[in-house]
Amino acid sequence: MAVKFQGKYLNGFVKPEEFDYVSREVELCHDILHQKSGAGSDFLGWLNLPFDYDKEEFARIKKAAEKIRNDSEVLVVIGIGGSYLGARAAIEFLGSPFYNNLDSNKLKVYFVGNNISGAYLNQVLALCKDKEVSVNVISKSGTTTESAIAFRVFKEFMEEKYGKEGAKERIYATTDKARGTLKNLSTAEGYETFVIPDDVGGRFSVLTAVGLLPIAAAGFDIDKLMLGAQQACTDFAQPDNDCYKYAAARNILYRKGKVTEIMACYEPNWQMMNEWYKQLYGESEGKDQKGIFPASVIFSTDLHSMGQFIQDGNRNLFETVVAFNKPCDDYYVKADENNFDGLNFLADQPMSEINKKAMQGTILAHVSGGVPNILLEADAMDEENLGYIIYFFEKACAISGYMLGVNPFNQPGVEDYKVNMFALLGKPGYEEHREELLKKLGE
Repeated sequence: MAVKFQGKYLNGFVKPEEFDYVSREVELCHDILHQKSGAGSDFLGWLNLPFDYDKEEFARIKKAAEKIRNDSEVLVVIGIGGSYLGARAAIEFLGSPFYNNLDSNKLKVYFVGNNISGAYLNQVLALCKDKEVSVNVISKSGTTTESAIAFRVFKEFMEEKYGKEGAKERIYATTDKARGTLKNLSTAEGYETFVIPDDVGGRFSVLTAVGLLPIAAAGFDIDKLMLGAQQACTDFAQPDNDCYKYAAARNILYRKGKVTEIMACYEPNWQMMNEWYKQLYGESEGKDQKGIFPASVIFSTDLHSMGQFIQDGNRNLFETVVAFNKPCDDYYVKADENNFDGLNFLADQPMSEINKKAMQGTILAHVSGGVPNILLEADAMDEENLGYIIYFFEKACAISGYMLGVNPFNQPGVEDYKVNMFALLGKPGYEEHREELLKKLGE
């Protein structure tokens, strides 16, 4: 398993010697990261996590996942941001965008607490009404508004459905090890708990219980997931590697005015991985009035929407294309006797080969249109390769953030909307700020 960096589509945009120019900078960022001497060094638990994870808890995760699969038809995962994106991305990548619609899946996995829509919440409640349900609530503090509202609703739902004693056997909390509202409640109610490590930020937490419990409950092999991450951890132990080349290329292009990165993939299963990537890089790099804006597309679908802009719009962007050498499944086009659509020239070809040619043709067109392209080639769409991919992007993000000159592990800007929301909702202690905001709103 591997993720290979291909820089051949950067010709004309980045000179080979430019990688040499920044090599010392990359090495310095590597040293800062591994010596834990840089900004955010308190949140580097993810760095050696593939080897240093809690083996006893890992065994409990697998046991709980088996119980959930055996006694439930639905698992409701409550969380927002890093508390749900990684798990959902992994499940849809390894399974299907139609995961919850496949009859072969005994367990359906629904995600709530990632928005404040009453309509959405009611729709999920309706799906759970006549089903056997388990709940996994994920929150470091237990007070994040979106997730806390959803858990209040589903706690009541579970207790009405199973009684307090029955509910506590079906509610699993992933939270702080020793403190916080959710931890205290879990102890009082008797929920089984799993730990969000103090030194792992939410967007880097998919390989902790945060992601592992839902992924395992969905029926995927988390042992193989961790094996892939271990291999990546080993491969990137020294500065000269493809992960760091990706980080370096991003920063070289950024310094040339390419301030938007579009992640593209030709497999729909990658859709939620795009969303995970956007949080990982957007929240890590977007600060101090700096950062590469992370956007995403799924091709060839979005060639019929965003394709025009990418081909012919503002030249402030570059693309990172994720490709897989082996598809998870394939289909061969058949010949038609009348050739009514003129496509018999594709007869007996696998869709994967047609998709590959679409990718190659698109890359060449976009490069000709002035868009630098980075190609990242992975081997297959399975657990081991996914573990490798997750660690690849996490470590590249850390190196890239340090090269950018920001702290990749904090998110100070996320708090601003919360303060305003609390004030407008009338939360005690925010009265003065509320009056200021109402004046601005003209109310």
